[in-house]
Amino acid sequence: MEEFNDTLYIPGELDEVEIGELSRRLGRREFSALELTDYYLERIEKLDRQGPQLNSVLETNPEAREIARRIDEDGRFGADNPDRPLAGIPILLKGNIDTGDAMETNAGSLALIGRRAREDAELVNRLRRAGAVILGKTNLSEWANFRSTRSTSGWSSRGGQTKNPYILDRNPCGSSSGSAVAVSANLCAAAVGTETDGSIICPSSTNGIVGIKPTVGMVSQHGIIPISRSQDTAGPMTRTVAEAALLLSVMTDRYSPTADRTDPFTGSDSLKGIRIGVVKNYFGLHPGVDGIIRAALARMEEAGAILVETQLAAPEEFDEAEWEVLLYEFKAGLNEYLADAGAPGGIGTLDELIQFNRDHADTVMPWFGQDILEQAAAKGPLTDRAYRQARKKGRALAGKKGIGRLMAKDKLAVLTAPSGGPAWKTDLINGDHYTLGSSPPAAVAGYPDITVPAGLIHGLPVGISFFGRPWSEPGLIRLAGTYEQLSRERRPPRCLPA
Repeated sequence: MEEFNDTLYIPGELDEVEIGELSRRLGRREFSALELTDYYLERIEKLDRQGPQLNSVLETNPEAREIARRIDEDGRFGADNPDRPLAGIPILLKGNIDTGDAMETNAGSLALIGRRAREDAELVNRLRRAGAVILGKTNLSEWANFRSTRSTSGWSSRGGQTKNPYILDRNPCGSSSGSAVAVSANLCAAAVGTETDGSIICPSSTNGIVGIKPTVGMVSQHGIIPISRSQDTAGPMTRTVAEAALLLSVMTDRYSPTADRTDPFTGSDSLKGIRIGVVKNYFGLHPGVDGIIRAALARMEEAGAILVETQLAAPEEFDEAEWEVLLYEFKAGLNEYLADAGAPGGIGTLDELIQFNRDHADTVMPWFGQDILEQAAAKGPLTDRAYRQARKKGRALAGKKGIGRLMAKDKLAVLTAPSGGPAWKTDLINGDHYTLGSSPPAAVAGYPDITVPAGLIHGLPVGISFFGRPWSEPGLIRLAGTYEQLSRERRPPRCLPA
């Protein structure tokens, strides 16, 4: 392993060990599920609470050790237990995902402190049935980064600021900040994040891990604090493509109901003859990123891929429509969620949340306000013509007239682009400083998107994204995995101070 001289990172004996290998070691009784759980709880204490103080975990599960003990009593792991492929594997969940246990679900907001969900989200049910040890909840950009246009990613009034584990004064991106940081710093075997637009892809890219934003509807939205019913989805965040594929298969019980008809890679792990659309309008914004992604493309071309330069509609062409949709759907979805959430303090509507924030502005809004919440509160019902037109326009421009049109015209199997730029310095006063990001088309269309580590710029990770038609996850995963094996660009973090 790389030497970590003059850094705050604390190497662990299970750093970078994949879920499959952990399962095999559990099966060989090299350690127990309880010992593995304790190992990660100790890592969280050493790196998240102390040491570099990454601040990526909101709370650990007080029931985690008992869950692990029960799994040990069952005594079946890995190949001996095919119905429970995650038996004994510790998983962290983003803090906006319901768990019907002793942990809170509060989206990082002080307004929901003390709030415990009545039942597990459907994806949590599936993880538990697969044998996962739910280790805890991760910090996030408050309300999944849908509170203010001047927000700082990775900051919540409940959890404070999450740090990037590569260089600590850099931002982890949002909103699944804590999930990405915890995975990257080896504080868990894997984590679950959520995305509306970029909230899995950006933090995964920025923290040097693999993230999958599935087709909307593949993973149940039940039990996730909502932003947008047409764009929200949970997804796996892991250190390798194989682990992400395993976690996704558990979360959904399937990759795709139509994979046989849409998967252009069926039966092949080769890139030979695969037509890859290179979306050129996401280049030219950062020379270092361009260089890394062009090198990645050259590797794929050497392996037999056919590269076709193409261009999607610029995000600004559908930004206005997307924004309108998100505001309308956030109001409707959050009001419905809060009405049934059993939230403490009588907060049952968006208007009551806004008033709580005003009444507690010194602790809830010390750095930025809630202009997005206020814009959403001013919107009407989902029957409004403005909402219906915006949704139709955005999905058409991004989907059938965007991704779908390009892929059909040029007979493409997949589209690719830089996932985003290197992490910027965290700035609580001025907010985020994004340089670029290719997530909007797939996010607005509701199509799948996968990011894989592609390299480092001055010690900061950059990812490459693969996206395409709805329900094409099997092929995207296979291509992403093939690229990963060609490149092997994942590097553990160093927790450099600055």
